[in-house]
Amino acid sequence: MPLTAAATLEREFLTIRAKILEIAASLDRLDRADGELENDPRLEQIRAGVQQLLSTDDGRAEAVQQVFSLPYDAEWRERFGVRASSNNSRGL
Repeated sequence: MPLTAAATLEREFLTIRAKILEIAASLDRLDRADGELENDPRLEQIRAGVQQLLSTDDGRAEAVQQVFSLPYDAEWRERFGVRASSNNSRGL
């Protein structure tokens, strides 16, 4: 039987709290560090990921993963010199 929302929150609350505090501390360290990061695409990804967390839509984990993922490249095999094979050499 699936847990209720209240039971899930009870189980997950401290873990979620700790992760949020860790992210906040990391962002504070970035703010205090010397130098500029405003044009760094990684910082933009972090901000976009946090925005996804604030969404009430289902599927936040997938949305955050997409923020940090490269778009699919149908030509990836050619770019990395990987040949397509019809049989699996590991027997899978």
